[in-house]
Amino acid sequence: MANQSLKPLKGSPNAVSTQTSIEELRMDPLPYAGSRGQSIEAMKMAMNQLPRAELVKETDEGLHYVVTSKVMRFKDDVDFLFDDATQQVEFRSASRVGYSDFGVNRKRMEDVSERYRRLIR
Repeated sequence: MANQSLKPLKGSPNAVSTQTSIEELRMDPLPYAGSRGQSIEAMKMAMNQLPRAELVKETDEGLHYVVTSKVMRFKDDVDFLFDDATQQVEFRSASRVGYSDFGVNRKRMEDVSERYRRLIR
């Protein structure tokens, strides 16, 4: 469980992560909602509110979603890691193709973060 890490970002502006040293692509991790299980369930509920978000893999450590854009059908990968040591949810959201995404990944993760925080209050 320790030393969990998300895939590093490439440095292009079409991604965000809680585990990057690139300041403009960094976001803060989210707090646990009590236990790991409660945190996972709350994150699933938050992600289920998004259109075209599909849970494609679930492990003990985390969740992997693919979110498909409405018009061009671009696919973005969204990963969550649940870290019991820090009691935090780490995440990464990145476009599979292209360079700029006009802030879509950041806006999505700000939205998901807000939905998650509302659910755990």
